[in-house]
Amino acid sequence: MIKKTPLALAVLLASALGVSAYAWMGSEQADGPHLDDATHADGEHHGSAAPTRHAEAPSHGDGEHHAAQESEAEEQGLHLSPAQIEAAGIQLATAGPRALDEAFSLPGEIGFDQDRTAHVVPRTPGVVESVAVELGQSVKKGALLAVIASQQVSELRSELAAAQRRVGLASKTFERERELWQEKISAEQDYLQARQDLEEARIALANAQQKTNALSGVSASAGGNRYELRAPFDGVVVEKHLVPGEVVSETTAAFTLSDLSRVWASFSVAPQDLARVQVGKPARVEAADLGMQVDGRVSYVGNLLGEQTRSAVARVTLANPDGAWRPGLFVNVRVSSNARQVAVAVPEQAIQEVEGKPSVFVRSAEGFDPRPVDLGARSAGQVEVLAGLVAGDQVATEGSFILKSELGKSSASHAH
Repeated sequence: MIKKTPLALAVLLASALGVSAYAWMGSEQADGPHLDDATHADGEHHGSAAPTRHAEAPSHGDGEHHAAQESEAEEQGLHLSPAQIEAAGIQLATAGPRALDEAFSLPGEIGFDQDRTAHVVPRTPGVVESVAVELGQSVKKGALLAVIASQQVSELRSELAAAQRRVGLASKTFERERELWQEKISAEQDYLQARQDLEEARIALANAQQKTNALSGVSASAGGNRYELRAPFDGVVVEKHLVPGEVVSETTAAFTLSDLSRVWASFSVAPQDLARVQVGKPARVEAADLGMQVDGRVSYVGNLLGEQTRSAVARVTLANPDGAWRPGLFVNVRVSSNARQVAVAVPEQAIQEVEGKPSVFVRSAEGFDPRPVDLGARSAGQVEVLAGLVAGDQVATEGSFILKSELGKSSASHAH
């Protein structure tokens, strides 16, 4: 027993040491993964913190974006004082309900006013001695156009002179026979015959004068065989077919004069539209090639339909003081028909294109704010606003283009 005890103790001690070593190694292994996990968790923690800070950056950027939008919104408005608005000549109009005429367009053409267009022709055959005007020249009433020499004029002048002499002789004979008859010297028959001769001479003189006056003025030049063509009214020489030395007759088209201060916009109306096109209806004549338009009224609607077109001819008479509406120009004629009440309308002058959209400048406390609008029908200088305005809003009309320019400058400055 005494010998076996140390051996058993040694075995027990070795077992204890082995267990202890195993426990220590296990403890190290256990501690190692724990530290790794902790480190990994810490890494994960830091990793999650970084996105959190990164998420804050967009949040901060979003705030800057809202601030930029607010700043841009403030810059979109134009700050103007009442004195500046008055100095710029900006006028206001109030949006509100109006009656607009429904209109439809028809193609047309500018032509001469036939009531103020004359085809000047020679009165008698002859030879052109001189031409006093050029094609396209403006002339006044009574202005000399041409001088024509004619044998017939010489004969008419001779007939007139002979008739004047006969009247003078017959007048003297009548006075003498009347005195003799009153003194009971001559018979009453002689007195009556003298009176009849005087009346016949006067009739012949009047006839000769009428023939002479039909020449539109006879020149008193040498030979008495010349007569003058003169302008019947103020106008423009739109056609000229005379040259010196040319032989002419009563059928020769010498000149065409037209008063271009007034022209006709003629257009064709189909039978189904005749009920809507009536004399007195408002109409707008537009020339897209020239960017011009003018308001007028239908002055004539034909009673007959054309054999070829099967449509009636209508026209609008236009004032043309500066000659911008030239005959031959193609136009569109917008004829107003039935009136329609709209909730909101503004003058067409108020509409400006801002960033590719039709917009108006609405009066605000600080100045003007641009506002996009949806447009509808147009008539007589007014346009319907379908969306973007309410009745009672004040908008800039005259001078709205100035506001558009100022808005463009402000946007350009903001972009830089």
